[in-house]
Amino acid sequence: MDKQELLKQFPKQEEKLLASKILDKLKFTHTKNQVQVTNFLDMYEQNTANKVLQINNETNYILYGGYEEAQRKMLFMYPNKMQEIFLNEEVKNPAIIQKIKVISIKLPQELQGKYKHSEYLGGIMKLGIEREIMGDIIVNEAGADIIVQNEMAEYLKSHLQDLTRFQKSEINIKEISELNIVPTKKEEMVILIPQMRLDVVVSEILHLSRSKANEIISEERVFINYELKTKNATNLKENDILTIRGKGKFEIGEILSTTSKGKIRLQVNKYV
Repeated sequence: MDKQELLKQFPKQEEKLLASKILDKLKFTHTKNQVQVTNFLDMYEQNTANKVLQINNETNYILYGGYEEAQRKMLFMYPNKMQEIFLNEEVKNPAIIQKIKVISIKLPQELQGKYKHSEYLGGIMKLGIEREIMGDIIVNEAGADIIVQNEMAEYLKSHLQDLTRFQKSEINIKEISELNIVPTKKEEMVILIPQMRLDVVVSEILHLSRSKANEIISEERVFINYELKTKNATNLKENDILTIRGKGKFEIGEILSTTSKGKIRLQVNKYV
């Protein structure tokens, strides 16, 4: 499909920009027979990338972020001659492992268990690093593993220790195979709602009035699968990721049952 015709299928400017970059890289992959890689993409951007490549009938690509459940992933597009390599386990694929490294931060004993995801992300952002060069930040009891693009690993290692919060920390660069994966913790709740509307679900999980939930939505604080949503009547479905800025992240689970009065018993998992 012609590039301009394909781009017309993406109404939002940020989608057009990403789609255009992917198509340019894809063209390079085909003409030069070389692997092309994007920055780390969030789940919304990954959905856009998948749509672009599927419209283009492209199958030689993978999304990979260092481990199976990674939320932020890089897009790897590869030529036919490299299909066999990319069918191997990702962590052993030289075309992938040379692009990703892990910054391991081990906090001093007195700080272990006290820092949250925001402390690590905030510290890195203070260094002027763009979010797109970072993958997931996996917090553990002793510190955190931060997945980053290979070319930024040395810079981060040398500059993170300049930050007051990490001055006494032990900071090292590791291979992706050494990643310390911590199982995601979720708290399960069951809510009773009349319908799967966004404002209804936000109201119930936050224990707020419907008007207050609508206010939060209008303030542009609510995202579904990392895409901003401002329409109260937007319908949620199973497996959607609902993010409410300042309130947390939730996974929409399964509809457990419907009551005799038509209300829905919905499982929701809160990330903790």
